[in-house]
Amino acid sequence: MDIPLVQAVAAVRDELISAAAVGGEHPELVFAVGPVEMEFEVEIRADTKAKAGFRLWAVGADVEAGASRGRTHRVSFTLTPRDPRGGDLLVSGDSGRAAGPGDTSGRIDD
Repeated sequence: MDIPLVQAVAAVRDELISAAAVGGEHPELVFAVGPVEMEFEVEIRADTKAKAGFRLWAVGADVEAGASRGRTHRVSFTLTPRDPRGGDLLVSGDSGRAAGPGDTSGRIDD
């Protein structure tokens, strides 16, 4: 499965926002989200629909470097999530929340 790199990064951002939102009013435990290291095998492809001309696509593990439509490259970077005020992003929880990941519908890998 090939995913535009921008969507892969957005999916991680959305998951962190969701994690920060589920804490409730009385969090019993709070974590500051530290740096998020991401690494992808990407392929650069011409994009006839975008004005930029090229887009980066994160390629699935089942795609071999020589078998896809172009050459693959490894890209890695580190993001440090911040809240809208520039402070640490806090992820919290409370004991009243049901165990498990909750509703995962609409996620990128569905």
